[in-house]
Amino acid sequence: MSKKILLTGCAGFIGSNFIKTIASKNQDYDFVILDALTYAGHLPTIQTDIDENDHLSFVKMDIRNKEDIDSLFSKEKFDGVIHFAAESHVDNSITNPNIFVETNVLGTLNLLNPSLKRHKDLGDQFKFVHVSTDEVYGTLTETDPAFTEQNQIEPNSPYSASKASSDLLVRSYFETFKLNTCITRCSNNYGPFQFPEKLIPLMISNALSDKALPVYGDGQNIRDWIYVDDHNNGIWATYLKGNAGEVYNFGGDAEKRNLDVVKTLLSIVKKPESLITFVKDRKGHDWRYAMNFEKATKELNWKPEVTFEEGLQRTVNWYVENQKWCQEVSST
Repeated sequence: MSKKILLTGCAGFIGSNFIKTIASKNQDYDFVILDALTYAGHLPTIQTDIDENDHLSFVKMDIRNKEDIDSLFSKEKFDGVIHFAAESHVDNSITNPNIFVETNVLGTLNLLNPSLKRHKDLGDQFKFVHVSTDEVYGTLTETDPAFTEQNQIEPNSPYSASKASSDLLVRSYFETFKLNTCITRCSNNYGPFQFPEKLIPLMISNALSDKALPVYGDGQNIRDWIYVDDHNNGIWATYLKGNAGEVYNFGGDAEKRNLDVVKTLLSIVKKPESLITFVKDRKGHDWRYAMNFEKATKELNWKPEVTFEEGLQRTVNWYVENQKWCQEVSST
């Protein structure tokens, strides 16, 4: 009998790519896809995948609803959880932090409790993988070494604070109850199906329409970029091979200043740099992120395969060819 895995938040960016590149191709598992279909979740993105694969199914549900989650676990008897679902846009967390705590903290707790019940039945055959972010570590200076899993978490935005809180809850369920958990932390993702509010798709969309490209501050902030398929390969490797109670960092080995990323995008789509418009910097804007992923390489045999240049070209090509999708998600 196939093992059954709950995938939360997989109508969103990272999760929908996980469905397309990993879940749809692993027929030894039954995957139940859960999503609340808020503004950043778009069911048509994965509808064809669900229709064409009997081992994929979908349920519309909000992880903030404890009773619904408990009922789903009782019905489906999951063998594991990969938890993608989260409110993730930093700017939105500054204007409305409450929803971030409700979804990212309480929602995670609502998944941990029924997972603990399943763990009592299955032991360590049950696994809970929590997908987190490099932002929980805080910020780096220009010369600091990249974040390792041993770095203290020092979140600086309501978003990263909510993710750090959920990380600590997951950790506590391993330490206190011995629930088989892993936490993954990744650098900035990019690729197809990313909601247009994020930096790279926003810049591509605006450039194609000859609109201004808003860049925070002076554009010198540094991010480490990882292609979404590389990240998802790391998540799946963590589910299959990650050691209980461990944290795994995933990065793209591609530190870039925001302004340089924007200029590269403009070059690819053959638009002038005069479209760049500097805007007031974001509150609490972290200066630099960089991820040391040596542990993932050693324990999971993982490393990024897609260079930033290759991944960016793929991403631009996809958005150029899928403007209709961008219009659809922007109008929902």
